[in-house]
Formats: sequence, structure tokens, C-alpha cells
Amino acid sequence: MKIFNTLSRSKEEFKPLEENKVRMYVCGPTVYNLIHIGNARPMIVFDTVRRYMEYKGYEVNYVSNFTDVDDKIIKKANEEGVTSEEISKRYIKECKQDMADLNVRPATTHPLATEEIGGMIDMISTLIEKGYAYAVEDGTVYYRTRKFKDYGKLSHKNIDDLEAGHRNINVTGDLKEDPLDFVLWKPKKEGEPYWTSPWSDGRPGWHIECSVMSKKYLGDEIDIHAGGEDLIFPHHENEIAQSEAANGVEFSKYWMHNGFLKIDNEKMSKSAGNFFTVRDIKEKYDLQVLRFFMLSAHYRSPLNFSDELMESAKNGLERIKNSVGQLSFYESNAKFDELTEDEKASLSEAKKYIEKFESAMEDDFNTADAISAVFELVKYVNQKASEESSKNYVLELKKEILTMTDILGLLVETKEELLDGDIEALIEERQAARKEKNFKRADEIRDELLEKGIVLEDTREGVKWKRA
Repeated sequence: MKIFNTLSRSKEEFKPLEENKVRMYVCGPTVYNLIHIGNARPMIVFDTVRRYMEYKGYEVNYVSNFTDVDDKIIKKANEEGVTSEEISKRYIKECKQDMADLNVRPATTHPLATEEIGGMIDMISTLIEKGYAYAVEDGTVYYRTRKFKDYGKLSHKNIDDLEAGHRNINVTGDLKEDPLDFVLWKPKKEGEPYWTSPWSDGRPGWHIECSVMSKKYLGDEIDIHAGGEDLIFPHHENEIAQSEAANGVEFSKYWMHNGFLKIDNEKMSKSAGNFFTVRDIKEKYDLQVLRFFMLSAHYRSPLNFSDELMESAKNGLERIKNSVGQLSFYESNAKFDELTEDEKASLSEAKKYIEKFESAMEDDFNTADAISAVFELVKYVNQKASEESSKNYVLELKKEILTMTDILGLLVETKEELLDGDIEALIEERQAARKEKNFKRADEIRDELLEKGIVLEDTREGVKWKRA
């Protein structure tokens, strides 16, 4: 498996630090509003990387944070007259809903910056002790950028050519030793949330948050650190400087970055009127179409979003769904179960599409070519399967398509949705089974309903149900 490593600017063979285990950190969103489709791209891309790693037998410890203290969150809270915590909790909940709708699996851990302040104070103290950081009289702590000899190794920038990059951190810079030094801790302003530290009542800089959360949940060294290419500098560059100076070891072996998203070949912005949240897209399309669209290009390539391209993605996804639906029909109406000799030969022939799919994914997760392999299999299936096919033959063909689409996180099999009347009838049957002490049947009905997305809740007023 080869991964393009931003650090070396080349494809490298993936070798994990620990056999069969992957430690992966992906920078998550700042939660002050609904996530936009630019936020969705890394979520979808790196969820797919994780899925493929797991398919290949790796145990993936996948950590993705929520930045829940930030100038934008504070500004939004002040505008609404509520606390920053109320804003961040609201939008974490909304973000998790959007992720579920995009079929992005929850991370192994979703740490919150505000719950890891103690670790940040500890790492800043270590950096001060080692001479990599210094506090000034107003209570701000800065990182000595020039002291870290490898600064610029990720972004491939020469330190002498750099200007200090900061994300919404408004400091005068008067007290800095060097214009390139960046903030690790800053004193509070009126009306801001704050924590007590040895230097001042205040809050951490943005960069230190990810260094600390990665260390706590994955260790000093990790396999993969990922995010959008806009994070390479200064965020990821500063993370490397902090983590490697504090921990004394290489921070991450592989750095992965997805390309930018444009709207009709223009940069997305509210002022240009081309800013779309995931919810905006959901009003017009099934979000599986957005996921399919995002994966139709290589993750490192810039991606252009347009109605025309979304319609094309919708049609492409429909082709796969129709093929799977046709196979399900053949399966239900098959006249016999066992494979014929011709069908056995045909299944052997079909294996080449899985091989083609894997080959694309092994080459730096080329989902565009992987999707092409899915379409080739769909074409093959449409030609080979019919009402005369055996049940086991169509089941195997369907399994092959579903294996590939599941790695891509695409839901292409239509589950039969139970009508309300059918649900009520099954609940009545379950109640009767329980009265007769036939608990086996009662449990079977509960499990059957759960499989179809119906959750039962036993209350004093009787059984209540809801769709999951």
C-alpha cells in the first residue's frame, strides 16, 4: 500500500509503527456553525481511508477532534447572548448528525479541546523548560520557532522567507522575540471563557490543542496525520514543531492532505453567494450523492462542485443501486440455489474487478479508479445475471458489489421500510409472546425490528417505538 506523504512529497510504502495497527489523527472542524461541504471532504476522504485499512485487517485507532474554543465560537456566542459552551455543544450535535447522514463513521475518540486544557498546560510547561517557549509580561506564551531546526520541513518553506502565520489570534507581536514566533497560550479578554494557568488566566492557542489530543489518545508517535491542504501551514507545521520539541521523537510518519473544493470554479465564500452547508445540499440531494461525488476524484486533486457534476454523480450512484436492486429481485425469485459450472467460472472471472478495485486503493487511495472498477463490475453483472441464475450466484455477485461500496461508505442496497401498521402488528405479536413466556420469539421480533431501523422502548405506558 502506497501513500503520498506530504513530508517527502512522494509516494511511500505504508509500514505501520506497530504491526496490524494504525494510529491516525484527523483535524476536525471548529464548531461555531453548520459544517459546509468543504469541511465534508476530509471527513469523507479519511473515513474511506480508515474503512480500507480496516478491510485490509488493520485495527485503526482513529482520532478526530472538535475545536470547541475559538474566536469564531466566542463571537457567535456574544451575538446570541449565550455561552461559548452552548454554541459548541449545539454545533457538535449538528455536525455528528451531518456525519451520520454522510455515512461517516464516528471516530474511535472525538476529543474536545476544552476537556484537554490540563494536558496543554503540561506540554507548554515542558516546552518552556526545554527552552522552546517563553512567557512574556502580559501572560502570553510564545513558541521559539527558530529554535526548532526542522521548522518548514512539512510545508517545504524556508524559515527566512516566512511570515508568521496565525489563525484568528490577534496579538500585537510587540513582546515577541521574533516575528515568526507563534502563540501557545494567550490571556483572556473581557467576556471570553478562560482557564487558570501559571502564566495567566486565558486559553490555549489553536496549534497546541491538536498536539496534545494526538499525544493523549494515540501516543508520542503516530502513523498518519491528515487534514485539508489549507492546514499544512501554519497549523500542521506548528504541530510538528511543538510535538517533536516536547516529546523528542518524530511526530507522524505519514502526512496526508486533501485538495481544495471550488464551487463552479470559484473559491467558496459567503460574500460570493456560493457558500453551501451540508444541510443545503441535503435539501436537494440524498447525501450519498455528495459522498459519491467527493470520491469520484482523487483526494489530492482540487475538486469542482457544480449542479451538473452532482447530477452526474446522482446518475452514477443510481446505476449501482439499480444493479444491486435487480440482483435482489433475482435472489428472491431464484428457481434453484446451487451454482452451475458456468456460474462458478463466471464468479472467478468477476474476481478481477475486486483486484482492480484493491489495486486502485493501494495506490494512494485512488477512489476515482476504484469507482471505475465498481462500474465495470456492475456492467459485467448486468450482462451475466438473469432470472435463470441460481440464488447463490446472484448472492455472490451482490456481495462483491457491496464489499466495494461499503469500503467507499456508499449505501446502495435499499432496505425495505416497514409500514407503521406492520410495526404495530409485530409489537402486538411480541407482547403476546411475552405473555406466553415465549421470550425467544419476543427477542427475535425485537431484533428483526432493530435490523430494519426500528427501536423499541418498554415504558410504563406500554411499548413505544421510533425509527433510528
